[in-house]
Amino acid sequence: MDYKMIVLDLDGTLTNSKKEMTPRTRDALLKAEQQGVRIVLASGRPTYGITALAEELDLKTYRGFILAFNGGRITDCATGKVVFDQPLNPEVVPPLYEAVKKHGMEMLTYQDEKIAATKKANKYVLHEAFINKMPIVEYTDFIHQIRYPINKCLVVGDPAPLHELELQLAETFKGVMDVYRSAGFFLECVPPGIDKAHSLERLFELTGIPREEVIACGDGYNDQSMIRFAGLGVAMANAPKDIQDSADYITYSNEEDGVAHVVEKFILK
Repeated sequence: MDYKMIVLDLDGTLTNSKKEMTPRTRDALLKAEQQGVRIVLASGRPTYGITALAEELDLKTYRGFILAFNGGRITDCATGKVVFDQPLNPEVVPPLYEAVKKHGMEMLTYQDEKIAATKKANKYVLHEAFINKMPIVEYTDFIHQIRYPINKCLVVGDPAPLHELELQLAETFKGVMDVYRSAGFFLECVPPGIDKAHSLERLFELTGIPREEVIACGDGYNDQSMIRFAGLGVAMANAPKDIQDSADYITYSNEEDGVAHVVEKFILK
């Protein structure tokens, strides 16, 4: 199969534990682009948190795309235009906030090039800032300080209690907001129907590339839908077993240039 597009999750997939792309992986992807393969960076991160990697891979020149907020916003890097944008219903934010605070957890969203959080010093909030290279602003009156529209809220907390809250929120907001974890301590709160597979469907309509000619690589539960949907779904060795069970192929971990291995094996050959 001659693959025309490769879709990449970032954290735990494209980047290593330092949140960096290695030279080997970068070189392999640049070679793929030079052969006409289009790269899509698909992440729960905001657009700003993906831009530096997009620039490293020169997605503007090679007509790549950014799928931010788990697909809630799609940007065409060649033109800089947002080709799809689905904000979160503002009416769900106050009851979401109340549920989060009742469970003793914190939440955040994104305002321009900053992270707006209920608690700046929280270790998980700090980790999100590290991932995206974005400064944190603590909102003491979160509900009234937020400027809409927003594409998602991120709830953070220890994995076990966060999972309990996830089950409760999924039931409370069924049909008006989707919730799923992108990491054990991160709970994504997005508009209903927003996930990476649905975003890929929109991209296929824009580019005319059939899904059979698409590779998708990921390691998290928010990647599972696109791994199942793509022509070749790839899970990282560091992915949980049930994510690996959803994949057509399991590559090396993100610390072992797993993405480079996929590109060299299936595209550069």
